[in-house]
Amino acid sequence: MGIVGKKRGFSALLLLLLQHLLLAFLITIVFQSFTVVSGLNYSDYRQVSSLRLQRIQRHLDKINKPAVMTIQSPDGDIIDCVHKRKQPALDHPLLKNHKIQKEPPERPKLSKILNQNEAKDEKKKNTTNYMNEQVLEGAWQMWHRNGTRCPKGTVPVRRSTVDDVLRAKSLFDFGKKKRKIDLARRTDAPDVVSANGHEHAIAYTGSSLEAYGAKATINVWDPSIQVVNEFSLSQIWVLSGSFDGSDLNSIEAGWQVSPELYGDSRPRLFTYWTTDSYQATGCYNLLCAGFVQTNSKIAIGAAISPVSSYSGNQYDISILIWKDPRLGNWWMGFGENILVGYWPAELFTHLADHATMVEWGGEVVNTRANGKHTSTQMGSGHFADDGFGKASYFRNLEVVDSDNSLSSVHDISILAENTNCYDIKSYYNNDWGTYFYYGGPGNNPQCP
Repeated sequence: MGIVGKKRGFSALLLLLLQHLLLAFLITIVFQSFTVVSGLNYSDYRQVSSLRLQRIQRHLDKINKPAVMTIQSPDGDIIDCVHKRKQPALDHPLLKNHKIQKEPPERPKLSKILNQNEAKDEKKKNTTNYMNEQVLEGAWQMWHRNGTRCPKGTVPVRRSTVDDVLRAKSLFDFGKKKRKIDLARRTDAPDVVSANGHEHAIAYTGSSLEAYGAKATINVWDPSIQVVNEFSLSQIWVLSGSFDGSDLNSIEAGWQVSPELYGDSRPRLFTYWTTDSYQATGCYNLLCAGFVQTNSKIAIGAAISPVSSYSGNQYDISILIWKDPRLGNWWMGFGENILVGYWPAELFTHLADHATMVEWGGEVVNTRANGKHTSTQMGSGHFADDGFGKASYFRNLEVVDSDNSLSSVHDISILAENTNCYDIKSYYNNDWGTYFYYGGPGNNPQCP
């Protein structure tokens, strides 16, 4: 080989070396690009290979569908307006031939038990419910603030990023609740799972119930989260299946604060589903195939604003989950008669028929960082005894019966694993029907 050939070979080798150095540098930059939000550090991650980054990107390409329009939210979210027939739900193998249902043939008939002439008391004056006008105007979700809307025929989908996936334990865990079924738990409170750091303050119906949906109004707060991989949520559970096995079906919706999932500490509207006790099926929001969105103005996973304030105005959301008696799909309603979308009947085994239990309440994850109970808050961060304006509440608890009618719940049980950390107290009156206050601060002198 001549001198020119050697120089070319050396140049090629040098170029290859530089490419590898550049790739290593970019990988390092990825891990140093995490921000610190509300005092939580997102940069404490082990280094990963370019192969893993490639797998993550392939997954993101699968769930981030091509957008007709993209909207930049003031809080940093990117909302993609995706054609409704291109949304992630329809990638599910069981939904290959699924025809999107525009709206349910029937909606639950309103409760006749609740007193419709609500008392004009202090609670009523200081409570704002996100009802039709606010939902239609979009003022309660931050991505609407610049006035841009998704076009007709599309649905808003919060875009997932590499950073979102890297905050999860693994690609498999991204968008999933991390659960372990505790076989020693009470069989009449199936979703109470404390063995994996999950703690609750919930109200629930008996396991002999035959329910076709549930409803409640929940006030929204922004609880403090101590550790990145902890969360705090308030939700409705609609459940059926073997509570001590691996085939529990669950449909869930509410609001949550999850720095790991969203990269910030804002409360967000969320959904969840599983058919195998949180093992492999289902996910949050639209992070896997399953939930079919029909609403073009509500983005699942987007931030809610404003939120309730201590001794100030209370802002709450109404959520309804019910089974369409004709086609069997489980619909989600928001506010007054606003349809968000549905979980298709094809996804479920036990819930293909009806629910056997409903739960309402709060859940947190306590990782016991540094060997102590963390100070992650549930609800407002205050105990139930603090009452209206200070503690979190669920009001107007209702279930849907076999006649597709809403009725007020009277016979409920309440449960909290550690009342020194988080507690719950239930009540009834003509205004709020069955309701309860719940929550707590986590770590305190009585909760070490």
